[in-house]
Amino acid sequence: MAQWFEEKFGSPTEPQERGWPVIQSGGHTLIAAPTGSGKTLAAFLASLDGLFREGLAGTLANETRVVYVSPLKALSNDIHKIWRNHCPGFARRCARGEGRDIEVRAEVRTGDTPAAKRQASRQKAAAHSGNHAGVVYLLLTSQSGRKMLATARTLIVDEIHAVVGNRRGSHLALSMERLQALAKAPVQRIGLSATQKPIEEVARFWSHGCLDEGGNPRCAIVDTGHSRKMDVTIELPGSPLEAVMSNRSGRRFMAAGRFDRGASDDTGLCEHASAGRTGQRHLCERLGVDKVTSHHGSLSARLRLDAENR
Repeated sequence: MAQWFEEKFGSPTEPQERGWPVIQSGGHTLIAAPTGSGKTLAAFLASLDGLFREGLAGTLANETRVVYVSPLKALSNDIHKIWRNHCPGFARRCARGEGRDIEVRAEVRTGDTPAAKRQASRQKAAAHSGNHAGVVYLLLTSQSGRKMLATARTLIVDEIHAVVGNRRGSHLALSMERLQALAKAPVQRIGLSATQKPIEEVARFWSHGCLDEGGNPRCAIVDTGHSRKMDVTIELPGSPLEAVMSNRSGRRFMAAGRFDRGASDDTGLCEHASAGRTGQRHLCERLGVDKVTSHHGSLSARLRLDAENR
């Protein structure tokens, strides 16, 4: 796995270098770092390493071991694709180096998951399950779901900062306690968050019920938060922006924005003030039909998945 990482990424980022030792020590961990700093891979690579070590030792059972929770369906799908793409490569390396076949599967469960796939995932346990927090709650209330989650040993929650201060955070906290009460062994919690202040308060939320005598969280904090250098401009058309724009105003609004696709045709995100389909049509006229797509919760699962894959 170290060889694979060096070939693909080179040297680890700070969240990874500092996070791996504390995660592998087995204690609860909170990693706070900016988006794009590699904190999600810090959590997953440590978990994968443990699973494949068990596989080499012949002790990896056919059961759910790692549960990943994200507030965003798109992020769960993205992480699922990462596991699906990399696990076979790790397995091939183990087969070549150690002569042992190891299968680590990844399943995703969101509101978009068809009933047939949900049934199949119950019958075929996975080492990783990508879920929305509400899906975890529903799994904890069903007999088949509780059976599937009872073997969990690691809980990874992404984007904690998006839920810690609202009702979703309270809902998630209850589900985490129910998961621990259900599990047959202690569940290690690995939390991933953008930079938060005070980070100690986020750690208290993350390690609820695991406080020392002084009320401090029994949780390793890996805080690598820093401010990125940003170049931000706001460009507006001459005509005033209104709740409903005319086609003329919409075209002026589009012309005011600079669509810097870069030398390598990097993808970008544009939030258009007019209706989504109208904005998409104007962008298609300027950039090309194959360069633009829409993504919104009101769209069908098929269209959203197509946008994510593209």
